Amino acid sequence: MKKYSNNPINAFQHKRQGKDKDFKAEYKVFLDYLKTCVSTCSMVASETGIPHKNLTRYKAKLEKQGLLWCVEKNYCKKTKRKAWYLTTNPDLIPFDNQLTLF
Repeated sequence: MKKYSNNPINAFQHKRQGKDKDFKAEYKVFLDYLKTCVSTCSMVASETGIPHKNLTRYKAKLEKQGLLWCVEKNYCKKTKRKAWYLTTNPDLIPFDNQLTLF
């Protein structure tokens, strides 16, 4: 009995074959891009070629680490819908005018 066939549909594939494996490189590109530009995830996806689903994962990770800030909610230039403009540049952190109690 032959284990592999010549038919590409039935050919054996490694379980990770064809899936995106460049997470560390994409994460760094996303981080560096947002240091210089303020944009939405859709705009970053079209500029860098990183899939949008990966960018949302990196966005959540950066927010948890406290390295990503939402600057303003405005219409996205790519999708024409309301979206948050993001940055990782500490100089562009939006001013928090909430009073502190302590």
